[in-house]
Amino acid sequence: MAMKKLFVAVVATAWISAAAMAQAASLPNFVDLAKGAGPAVVNIGTERTAKSAPEDMFGGMLRNVPPGFEKFFEQFERFNGRQRPQKQRSLGSGFIISPDGYIVTNYHVVADADVIRVNLEGATGNAESITAKLVGSDEETDLALLKVDVKNPLPFLRFGDSDKAQVGEWVLAIGNPFGLDHTVTAGILSAKGRDIRSGPFDNFLQTDASINPGNSGGPLLNMNGEVIGINTAIIASGQGIGFAIPSSMASQIAEQMKDGKKISRGWIGVTIQDVDENTAKALGLNAPRGALIGSVMPGEPADKGGVKAGDVITAVDGRNVEDSGALLRAIAEKKPGAKTALTVWRNGASRTVTVELGERTPEQLNAQRGGPVRPGKKQEAASLGLSVRPVTAEEARALKLENGQGLMIVGVAPDKPAADVDLRDGDVIIAANLKPVKDVATLSKIVKEEGAKRGAVLLQINRRGDVFFRTVLIGK
Repeated sequence: MAMKKLFVAVVATAWISAAAMAQAASLPNFVDLAKGAGPAVVNIGTERTAKSAPEDMFGGMLRNVPPGFEKFFEQFERFNGRQRPQKQRSLGSGFIISPDGYIVTNYHVVADADVIRVNLEGATGNAESITAKLVGSDEETDLALLKVDVKNPLPFLRFGDSDKAQVGEWVLAIGNPFGLDHTVTAGILSAKGRDIRSGPFDNFLQTDASINPGNSGGPLLNMNGEVIGINTAIIASGQGIGFAIPSSMASQIAEQMKDGKKISRGWIGVTIQDVDENTAKALGLNAPRGALIGSVMPGEPADKGGVKAGDVITAVDGRNVEDSGALLRAIAEKKPGAKTALTVWRNGASRTVTVELGERTPEQLNAQRGGPVRPGKKQEAASLGLSVRPVTAEEARALKLENGQGLMIVGVAPDKPAADVDLRDGDVIIAANLKPVKDVATLSKIVKEEGAKRGAVLLQINRRGDVFFRTVLIGK
């Protein structure tokens, strides 16, 4: 019996060992990938001059300075000649994209730098850092392009297609975390299309390959050695959660910078928001997708092309638009002046409108602001839980309302549907289910007839100049 048990144990151990070996054999080997890609990854150091923090009379740094006293201490130290400029240094990563010395990194790695130095030891064997020139930068996508002058061709990496990358694929990150140059970490592509609210064009790749401070600007590689992302951000409180700019975006911008072109983006001149389930129900859409147009700026491309407030853009040049972020990116990727076909959902049917794109500038994003809320005779708006009144002529002028239309909200019942969608005193209801409203009777009719039939009503709101939509459920 003892021999039998021993035999079973030996067989079981052998089986487990064989299974472990088989599993290990199925895991990827990153040795060749690291050796091939590593020399093209560089260490980037920057210097900039900054005003030093004030010191106290004993030479120590001031701590816990009460609010409002900072300027006093700065003036005191300047009077005593102790306010001195200070060199600030930072470290990051980058990678070579051409044999003649063009290097891609993050904008935040080199922003405001007086001097940028690149260590090419992995590429040339020379440990001495050389000064790099900033060729171009784009703060909105956090990308920058550098150039170093070299006599001999450098090893370089090629961009892959991040759009074709699949969640679950193996990836490799190379960089200089905490100044530890040419550190290699491996993981998988955890997710795509992440919006971390860092900029207007967020569309990050997420990976569990370890990324730490100093990795910024380094490459995220697929198993073919192609760059599918530029490592950019982490969640400080999380582990195994890093983010990379997709190569589909980065490669286009790097090419424009390399050619000396201005980074220009398309613009249609609308405010947009996502379509949730209730809004889709109110508009008769079969699914919550697309970008809902909150307002159309007069004289801008969308206005000239016939786009209307309340339209839902579901595709750009035949490419589906899932949400407002996708629309923003799809338009921004196109060049100003391009004629673009927009598929819109309007009045229960799809149609196509053609828009000639303008150029997006920061000034075009400024919103107009209106006047204060004023008292007046209020009436109840059907079952929404709102008290409203017609806007005054002065309010209509301040908010630039067409034909003086609109109902001012002067009360929101806390236990009614309107309170659930963040409607506030002072909001002006411009339209209900895309129909203009000038009086309570019109609003009540739309709510009782169309709203009761669909189970929801779509309200277009003007909040001190900002125009957007709110969907209120009926029958709650």
